[in-house]
Amino acid sequence: MARDLYLESRVLAADPVELIHILYEHALMQVKLARAALREGNIAGRSQAISKALAALGELETSLDYNAGGSISQNLARLYQYMRRRLVDGNLKQDDAALAKVESLMQTLDEGWTAMQHATSAPSASPASSAAETVAHSWSA
Repeated sequence: MARDLYLESRVLAADPVELIHILYEHALMQVKLARAALREGNIAGRSQAISKALAALGELETSLDYNAGGSISQNLARLYQYMRRRLVDGNLKQDDAALAKVESLMQTLDEGWTAMQHATSAPSASPASSAAETVAHSWSA
């Protein structure tokens, strides 16, 4: 219950960039839970975690702004669709390798997003932070 309240207050206080980070964190956590459930033979737990990861990926995909983001948004959409297919395959075939691939991709995206967040919150307007701001603006709330 306390965790739900914490997450709710975090979401309500978040800017659009932080909301994306929260979705990445959530999806990554759910894939890890799905892999653990697969190892334990917990079919219901695996299916529930994969459903939540799929929902997070769906939210990430619908948040893309193709007009502002151009090819970045298009590439992310294709990557999200690929990860969704791998999650479904991993669930149906009980394939840990498919889930591990999604976990690895999600970890990379989360790390990149975290680095971009730090770059955009830096006080100086370096070229790297300007580029990161451009990427950040390719997402809509």
